[in-house]
Amino acid sequence: MPFAAVNGQNIHYQDSGDPASPAIILSHGFTMGHEMWEHQIAPLVEAGWRVIAHDERGWGQTTFTEPFDYWDLANDVLGLMDHLGIEQAVLAGMSQGGFLSLRAALTAPERVRALVLVDTEAGVFSEEGRAGFQALFDGALALGLSGEMGDALQMALFGPDFDDARYWRGKWTAKPLAQWMAAKECLFEREDLTDRIGEITCPSISFHGDVDAAIGLDEGRALSDGLGGPSTFVVVPGAGHSANLEKPELVNPALLEFLARLD
Repeated sequence: MPFAAVNGQNIHYQDSGDPASPAIILSHGFTMGHEMWEHQIAPLVEAGWRVIAHDERGWGQTTFTEPFDYWDLANDVLGLMDHLGIEQAVLAGMSQGGFLSLRAALTAPERVRALVLVDTEAGVFSEEGRAGFQALFDGALALGLSGEMGDALQMALFGPDFDDARYWRGKWTAKPLAQWMAAKECLFEREDLTDRIGEITCPSISFHGDVDAAIGLDEGRALSDGLGGPSTFVVVPGAGHSANLEKPELVNPALLEFLARLD
């Protein structure tokens, strides 16, 4: 798969489908990579979409050269669109992919046709949530992610009946923990967008697992309700924090129906 020189970074991406088709850009969550969208790519291409899935700074095969925040990652998506000659696209993002997609929609609303949001929020960690994730990172640095700390991260990201956690745990343990720090700071120091999401007026659909242990249903619903355009909120039964990966059989039909209704 190719790389794009964007904003001083080499962004690794996968480009599927007809280049003349309408485009959708898929952005993954923290600790993940572009392949977390594997169950959506083929159905989207079959439905007539050009599908771009990329690795964000610090994950997969995309490295980084300096500290970054979610506005930088939003600009990476817009720069990737420039690189590929895409004027406007649907932006889809899971968790931190949603954080950056919201910021892209605020930065360049004319370039965002619609939003697809998965297990994400406009706000920031509660004090309790921040302390819990900090304890997880501290434990991972001390003990690694192959044992108890890996179990804790798995429970935060996936529902209890997800069968493919071993693949992701292998990627976590293969990544030097020191390389997690810039991405962790980006996650921890993000600002609250609650007061700004009403500025986003494009259509949106939000999917949220009903057993998401990282971002609760109430936070996901508040984001959907607070957006300024027509919005749909879909609860995904049995899914944790990665609804599109865990329950594609429930997410894909609603996703394709939403996209088919776009003007």
